[in-house]
Amino acid sequence: MSMQSETQAENKPRILVVEDDDSMRRSMQLFLRGRGYDVLTYATGDRLLLENDIEHGACLVADYRLGEQNGISLLVTLRARGWTGPAILMTGYPSEDLRSSAEIAGFDLFLEKPFQEHSLINGITRLMERQSGTRT
Repeated sequence: MSMQSETQAENKPRILVVEDDDSMRRSMQLFLRGRGYDVLTYATGDRLLLENDIEHGACLVADYRLGEQNGISLLVTLRARGWTGPAILMTGYPSEDLRSSAEIAGFDLFLEKPFQEHSLINGITRLMERQSGTRT
């Protein structure tokens, strides 16, 4: 039974959350874990970029404003390193210019803060299905 539990944990899709607000980051971590995802959280994009196993991230959820870096430059760097997963950009400062820049950079979904938790989970589910080519 222990081996089965470990295997199930290993098979959970890994969500990479990059959010500089501690309470928001923790809230997202708890919410997504409660929905069955393996969640790794980072306060900055630089911390994520120090990881050796970024390729195991199934989906990126990044805030736009991350101190010295922003979510768009983070995704551009990840793409340059070969990461191909779906990506969601969150922001409390939406604009059409930002939405356009996010789309050009390769973000699949743009969420305006505050957003409902179901908007995030529905977006992740839809993007993961599209990535794997399945439909539930």
